[in-house]
Amino acid sequence: SKFIGKKDKIGADKGAVDPMRRELNKINMEGTIVIGEGEMDEAPMLYIGERLGTLNGPKFDIAVDPLEGTKFTANNQPNAFSVIAVAKKGDLLSAPDTYMEKIAIGSDLPKNLLDIENNIKVQINKLNIANLPKNLLDIDNGVEKNIRILAEAKKKKISEINACVMKRPRHDEIVDVMNKLGVTINFITDGDIAGVLSVIGEKPKNDIYYSTGGGPEGVLAASALSCFGGQIQGRLVLNEEEKIRAKKLGISDFKKKYNIEDMVKGDVIFCATGVTDGDLTKGVKDLGNEFEVTTFALHKSKKINNTYYYKIKSILYMDCWSPEYWRMNHRVTATAAKLFPYPEQQSTRNRWEEQCLDKWLHDPTQTPDV
Repeated sequence: SKFIGKKDKIGADKGAVDPMRRELNKINMEGTIVIGEGEMDEAPMLYIGERLGTLNGPKFDIAVDPLEGTKFTANNQPNAFSVIAVAKKGDLLSAPDTYMEKIAIGSDLPKNLLDIENNIKVQINKLNIANLPKNLLDIDNGVEKNIRILAEAKKKKISEINACVMKRPRHDEIVDVMNKLGVTINFITDGDIAGVLSVIGEKPKNDIYYSTGGGPEGVLAASALSCFGGQIQGRLVLNEEEKIRAKKLGISDFKKKYNIEDMVKGDVIFCATGVTDGDLTKGVKDLGNEFEVTTFALHKSKKINNTYYYKIKSILYMDCWSPEYWRMNHRVTATAAKLFPYPEQQSTRNRWEEQCLDKWLHDPTQTPDV
């Protein structure tokens, strides 16, 4: 919350990365980042392949976006949040930090759809209207065909369809087709995950999300949609250099269309904690001695779909932004670089840094031996 409206995107991102990583490293697990801040040579923390936790415990795939909406945070605009998804090892697609074509729709199952007082015929008719067939849409269909298929499946006129599109020149053709069809377009400027998730919920704002955005954000959004019974299809957009990076992550079919079951293979937990107020959650409230935080949490197998409100003591996090903290952070980082100079020691180095800083934050009178 210290960076909301401060026009500092880089500081805001670091302010989200450091605490998230520090807390994850306290958990008894062997977690591996499959979606993170970038590949190892691009991101010093929460990079793809980084191991988190005590390394004693169950093995998990972890997908994170510590701050979805750095620009929103810097400018104090809606829909900035911190997001994480966790699944068993091997169950999440490890997508490179590249573009991905995406189309997403919800389950379209309204809350309290059925009523015991209705007769069987009415119940069946309602289910037939509400249930959208699996993998209903296909990127290769083109915009017009997909919209017509969706309208027919939802028993709606095309003019009643609402679509979310990210406002970018690369989407001009999509917008032109939708305008000709009479589709209502709700534009977003950033916030790919929030855009996708606008198709789910009791009263979704949009019927479809149709844009090319980040590949990692596609997997994170798929984690949430999987809990809701929603649908997403994505295809990576790769140049020659990005194909080399994709191969390192085990991707060989560069034209593959990924449906939701390809991105999220089993059970998954998804959490989004609000930074600024938005469609998913309320933003952080600074109450002086503590922060009030809102988290939107989903757990597929447990059928959990709740919003949690809670308060956390602000002492630890307020200290993180003091000049003393940054000076100590620099000392610890410099010492760690000498103690663990090799790339294969990066995870060990990161955990050592976290332990030193965590001890100091809890008791600044105990200066680490650095």
